[in-house]
Order: sequence, then C-alpha cells, then structure tokens
Amino acid sequence: MAGMVFFTDNYSDRSSDDGYQFEFYCRRCGNGYMSPFQHSVTGFGGRLLRLGGDMLGGSVGEKASQLGWDAEFMRDTVRGSTRDKALKKAVEDMQPYFKQCHRCGQWVCDQVCWNHERGLCTTCAPRLDQEIAGMQAQAQVEQLHQKIQSVDWTKDVNYRDQAVGRCSGCGQETGGGKFCQNCGTPQAAAPAATSKFCQNCGTSLNGARFCGECGTPAG
Repeated sequence: MAGMVFFTDNYSDRSSDDGYQFEFYCRRCGNGYMSPFQHSVTGFGGRLLRLGGDMLGGSVGEKASQLGWDAEFMRDTVRGSTRDKALKKAVEDMQPYFKQCHRCGQWVCDQVCWNHERGLCTTCAPRLDQEIAGMQAQAQVEQLHQKIQSVDWTKDVNYRDQAVGRCSGCGQETGGGKFCQNCGTPQAAAPAATSKFCQNCGTSLNGARFCGECGTPAG
C-alpha cells in the first residue's frame, strides 16, 4: 500500500476499533495532517450488539451477543482489505494538502513548504519575503555584535582589586591586597623597597642606623 500513497509515503496509522484514520507528514517540515475519521460499521455495530445482548439477557440477549461477536470476528478477518480501502480514501481526501515539486520531485505541504508564485517547493524556490526578513534579522544581529565589541565595557572595572591570586610564598589566596593576608609576602602590586641615603653626605645607608662615612644618624 506504500506505493499507493503517491503524494507522501510518510504517514502513521491512527486507526482504532471504531474506525480508520491516518496522519500524513510533509517530507520537508514534518508537519502532520490528519485525515477525516472513517467509522467502522462492523466494529461499532458489533460492539453495540454485544452490549445490548449483555443488557437484555436470556436467549434473546445471548443471540444478540453472538451476533456481535460474529461481527467483530468478521471485522478482524476483513480488516486488511478494509484498511486498504480506508487508506485509499484518506489519500484522496488529503491530496489537496500536498504538492509535488517538479524540480526536486519531493512532495511537500501546501500550507508551509510550497511557493505558490514560483510553483516549486520553498527549498528550490525560497519565498523572497521570508528570505529578506531572515537576512535583515541576521544583519541586525551582526551589526549589534560589532557595536557592542567596539565599546570598552571594562574601563570602569577595577580588575586589580577584584582579581584573586595565589601567594608565591604560602600558596594561599592573597586577598587582593599588596601583601599576602596570610604570610605578609609582598605581591606584584606591593611598592618596591626604597633605598635611604645619608642626609649629610649622600652615602647609601643600606639599612644602617648611622652613616658609615660621616656618622650622621639615619633619622
């Protein structure tokens, strides 16, 4: 029966004991379209007979129930051919919802994936209004990205104070200060040690309390 479904071989059988129904899918977008429900006379009538027989009881009810079971058995016996007929009718009902593109040969849904102006599917002949809108949106995103990149968003951020580093001395977090908060080791931001000179003769003191040349106190 797959060959009979000439406009789309992508469908699901949604039939039940009450009747037959099929859902057909577009080969491009995958949207589903449900065929009208076709009641099964033997299935529905057989169930009514069985229910009525159970309610009546006696010989009459027994006979009705038996007829109901016979109808159910007949429905199951001829279900294959009946289903084929139901599928054929569903194909006829759903054919207007699908178009075949003569460029790529694919059957697509008429509502979404068909370009009526070009007579082709939207894969072979995209709709210009949709393409233009898509390109405009993409261009806006790209331009917005460029504008955002051109702005210095970090000029007011104090990244030195916010940065958290590890002390080279103890390996603990420094706390972001000039000296490690755990061991006092100078960090990269700490001021370099300044040399002191004698106020009298200018000789470097090298940490001495008195000048080694003139004896002047370091002060």
